[in-house]
Amino acid sequence: MRFGRTSKAIGVAAVAALALSACASAGGGSSATESAGGSQAGGSISVAETNAFSSFNSDSAKGNSDINGKIAYMTRGGFYYIDNELKVVRNEEFGTYEKVSDDPLVVKYTVKDGVKWSDGNPIDAGDLLLNWVVESAFANDAKTNADGKVTSGTNYFDFAGDTSGLNLTKQPEIGDGGRSITLTYSKPYADWETAFGGLNDGGIGLPAHVVAKKAGLADEQALVDLIQGLKKGDPEKPAKENAQLKKVADVWNTAFDTKSLPSDSSLYLSSGPFIVDSITPDQSVTLVRNDSYTWGPEPKASEITVRFIGAAPDQVQALKNGEVDIIAPQPSADTVELLKAIDGVTVDVQDQLAYDHIDLNYSGVFADPAVREAFMKVVPRQAIVDRIVKPLKQDASPLDSQFFVPAQEAYKPSAADNGSSAYADVDIEGAKKLLDGKTPEVRIMYNKDNPNRADAYSLIQESAAKAGFKIVDAGLGASDWSAALGGGTYDATIFGWTNPGVGVSGVPQIFKTNAGSNFNGFSNKEADKLMNELIVTTDKAKQDQLVTQIDKLVWASYYGVPLFQSVGLDAYNSDRIEGVKYQPNQTGVFWNFWEWGVKG
Repeated sequence: MRFGRTSKAIGVAAVAALALSACASAGGGSSATESAGGSQAGGSISVAETNAFSSFNSDSAKGNSDINGKIAYMTRGGFYYIDNELKVVRNEEFGTYEKVSDDPLVVKYTVKDGVKWSDGNPIDAGDLLLNWVVESAFANDAKTNADGKVTSGTNYFDFAGDTSGLNLTKQPEIGDGGRSITLTYSKPYADWETAFGGLNDGGIGLPAHVVAKKAGLADEQALVDLIQGLKKGDPEKPAKENAQLKKVADVWNTAFDTKSLPSDSSLYLSSGPFIVDSITPDQSVTLVRNDSYTWGPEPKASEITVRFIGAAPDQVQALKNGEVDIIAPQPSADTVELLKAIDGVTVDVQDQLAYDHIDLNYSGVFADPAVREAFMKVVPRQAIVDRIVKPLKQDASPLDSQFFVPAQEAYKPSAADNGSSAYADVDIEGAKKLLDGKTPEVRIMYNKDNPNRADAYSLIQESAAKAGFKIVDAGLGASDWSAALGGGTYDATIFGWTNPGVGVSGVPQIFKTNAGSNFNGFSNKEADKLMNELIVTTDKAKQDQLVTQIDKLVWASYYGVPLFQSVGLDAYNSDRIEGVKYQPNQTGVFWNFWEWGVKG
């Protein structure tokens, strides 16, 4: 999944890369002409989102949030996208990819001639090669201790997704005059079709020529030469840190993080239909048409503004006042009722491929498994569901799997056997017995601007105090919380993962030892072994069996608890705009933004 931090995570076994839920002159006043379907070619559309923008690199562990991914989705060309039926749709106007061989698995990617960045530089094998070295962790040779700290070797790129699939590939072969790379795998790979090019949309993330320059290299060719000269990293025989590669990685990891529009335009180049025109920090991002873009679906709108509005009532009011055209607020029965009372508004409420959860760090106060178990016993999951979800979905219940959701066939058998039943009800006395008189202080981090997360925090704080826990509010604002994940400033965190609904790579992305989105330090050798088997397993029934085993291991390790499957809510002004369609994964309504049109 790109589970969006509801930062590339898991709510469903079908996950490619997870994301946190949690990317000319502006003007809707340009002349408009009638187009097919009755909408105008041109015009401005405004969308409200809960979280705030913080990075032009949504593929990094720090930048992997849902909103960063949505901005990237509108500004990055790619080989494919996921439609609202969760099917992979190829974009052969951008480029092609083909399976050359099954044994060994060989896949060739070719960028179409004429595809370029908004500064005029072509997208070529250099860009593909940079993507590959990041997403494969090819050069990494770090070894870590039980606390996840590097004891020898080096980890270079802080990629948020799973690297174990592309890590099966050897050095790519460049061809077609520098427009293609060919990947050869050492084993079959279940997610080969969605393995390359960003977390979930086949997009080419950052421009190689810019990264090369920022890292002090002569040009993009120097970066190509550097990557092609690398040997595969071996944690058992770590090499001396490659100083040039480390500079490249440092640029990739941090140089594109920003809440405002950089003065250096090379830090926000576009290869997609739109380019960012302006940013008001923590308030909005405005995108305008990328005039050079001709390699994919042509958008109808000339401008899209994404406004960051955390509170659902404020989003509803903005839609009612005509300040925004599309909203996706935190859902509640009251919110839906308010929306249905507004004339000319279409409301869509459906399940999401996402879930809320509270995770416990395997360090600090929670280094003791007994303290983790005690805390899990006091999380009032039913009360959280009753307050947040049941008013919207009467049959909602606490989620009893870290990997499956109720609509999936594997959910019931996994939930029945994974140990989740021990936490069906709050057990204050059981927690007290485990604590044996101790009163641990627990810092809980969450998005303070998200009403659902704030409600969950309050209920957990009240319940945990009864067992003797001292709860500290470590909540952060909408544009800061996702960057704090894994930073050691908290002991537990409440957030959500959402996914694209295809593939299995989201499982190791979050749960494998030292994985890019493994923020709490979970490590289990048996689970790692099962995940290594999972990514090379193409049979769906066998995949479910493997994930079921992993689910049980995660619960037995006192990882934390899933809270509930998220309900999605979209609403839009159907009197003014058309083309908006519900999408259950982390891309949401943005999945077909090019079809949004202003009615004539």
